[in-house]
Amino acid sequence: MSNGMANPGSNGRQNGRKKPTVSPRWSFINIIATVILVFLLVTGIYAEYAGQTEDVPKVPFSEIAEGVKKGQVASLVIQDTTVIARYFDKTVKSSQKEYDSSLTESLARFGVSPAVMASTSITVATPSGFMYWLGELAPFLAPILFLVFFVWLISRQMKGAGMAALSFGQSKARVTMPEDAKQKITFKNVAGAKEAKQELLEIVDFLRNPKKFIDIGAEIPKGVLLMGAPGTGKTLLARAVAGEAGVAFFSISGSEFVEMFVGVGASRVRDLFKMAKDTAPSIVFVDEIDAVGRTRGGGFGGGNDEREQTLNQILVEMDGFEPNEKVIVMAATNRPDVLDPALLRPGRFDRRVVIDLPDRSDREEILKIHAGKKQLAEDVNLRVVAERTPGFSGADLASLTNEAAILAAREARTTIGQFDLIRSIEKVMLGPERRSHVLSPREKEITAYHEAGHAIVASVLPHADPVHKISIISRGRAAGYTLKLPFEERRLQSRKEFLDDIAVSLGGYVAERMMFDDFTTGASNDLQVSTALARDMVTRYGMSEKIGPVALESAQGKVMFGMGVGDREYSEKIAAEIDGEVTRIMTEARGHAEKVLGAHKKAFEAVAKTLIEKETIEREAYELLLAANGIIVKKEQKIV
Repeated sequence: MSNGMANPGSNGRQNGRKKPTVSPRWSFINIIATVILVFLLVTGIYAEYAGQTEDVPKVPFSEIAEGVKKGQVASLVIQDTTVIARYFDKTVKSSQKEYDSSLTESLARFGVSPAVMASTSITVATPSGFMYWLGELAPFLAPILFLVFFVWLISRQMKGAGMAALSFGQSKARVTMPEDAKQKITFKNVAGAKEAKQELLEIVDFLRNPKKFIDIGAEIPKGVLLMGAPGTGKTLLARAVAGEAGVAFFSISGSEFVEMFVGVGASRVRDLFKMAKDTAPSIVFVDEIDAVGRTRGGGFGGGNDEREQTLNQILVEMDGFEPNEKVIVMAATNRPDVLDPALLRPGRFDRRVVIDLPDRSDREEILKIHAGKKQLAEDVNLRVVAERTPGFSGADLASLTNEAAILAAREARTTIGQFDLIRSIEKVMLGPERRSHVLSPREKEITAYHEAGHAIVASVLPHADPVHKISIISRGRAAGYTLKLPFEERRLQSRKEFLDDIAVSLGGYVAERMMFDDFTTGASNDLQVSTALARDMVTRYGMSEKIGPVALESAQGKVMFGMGVGDREYSEKIAAEIDGEVTRIMTEARGHAEKVLGAHKKAFEAVAKTLIEKETIEREAYELLLAANGIIVKKEQKIV
């Protein structure tokens, strides 16, 4: 979709940092520290409470009696043998009376008359009540409560550990019940994928009305495998099937079965299918099933390999289903080629639904769904956006609309314009603009001629995609880029299209040599992409006359006929011939690019100089430049 000049300054590795984990030992230390802190807090509060007694000076009882006799004491308070005297001048004094005599007797011994006693307020304070008993018992209760609290915390931790051990083999599936309206998704929420939805309607019909299938003797497939590129909506379709049928939806990832201990994954599989059967009708959805469903017998892990144990249990559970169980197993993967054949045999995942990347009309429908909750301006044309996003998945389109909303909000606008959506296409494809990455005048000139070379070669060669935009503003890891988009959707590509694509990729490389008689690292990514494409033409697509119609490697770049990654079934002679054919294709493509740039050097230099001046050229301005320099612009051919 684009050719860009690589930025050598962005090839550094990022050092990942491992997230620290908390060990059980540190968790236990935290509990001990908490207990000690609580104990110190309680002790401090008690000491503060106990220390809040009034500091009263002690005097001989005769002094208090003399004050009563002279009428200086306002009141007397008796607490056991302690006498507290409060004088009219706010003075407070205390003393001890005789233990075996009353206050009046003690005062009478010191010559205090009954009349004076009657004029003095005398109060007997009997120690009682909650606070009194709390103060008395606190020194004994505090250590006991502290020990009880400590034992409770320890037992609570041990209980949690015990429960965790008991639940180790339980399923971690996320359950969505049919009455949960917030999480319910139906086919109305899924745009595109018409054939896939039509195929899945049989599953919905069986879950809604299984009787008509059972009465006629039909058995609905037990397993449905959703296959497609990442982001095409496999998980969304599975949830939509459950929403349409109104059944429980159990969702789990394949990697969640696998643990360090052998047998845990199999235990979780048994628990998951037991829950699904108990709540039937239901759907069990295993995302990324290739994490546990890879081909067995590769020689890794031995017979007790946890992944193989888990896969065996999945196979056993699927075989154990009865026709009236009303439990459907759905799984998703973007690597169906690595799955074990036992998973794909009839009676297990025998119904396979392929979900392709959306075409133009499907992309427009997907954009309408994602733009439904966003404030769009009147100039927004989603069809134009759909035309400029070939190869985008549903997830890419969701990211596109979200990025457009972020751009509009960043510029303090209340609606999303067409310009925001167009800018978001490039951001999703190539990354954000890096205007702070300023090129020197020399680098700017080299980048401009490099991108102009890509653009001119793409515009002249008949089987290359038309150019929509050229820019020398750094975006993502590219110092500049040339955006090429096809006029129509393509499911097949021809040999001529591949050869023109390789020539376009080498356009920047040839332009640097032609204008500066030197090469830079900016063409490194172009060389990698074009060389890989040339090798695929020879080893995968049979597009070499010398090698012939032989597929020597698989789609993942590995040898087809050998089990090992590094093994190959062809000889050194064939390997040398492959290398020779790749070199020949690359050399011929470079010759085509040199011929095009030499024949249209005037237009080539005009585009480069415009890039140096304006940094970005849109499709309309670019086509005017081509027309002014004698290059006929490619036009879209409409099929009637």
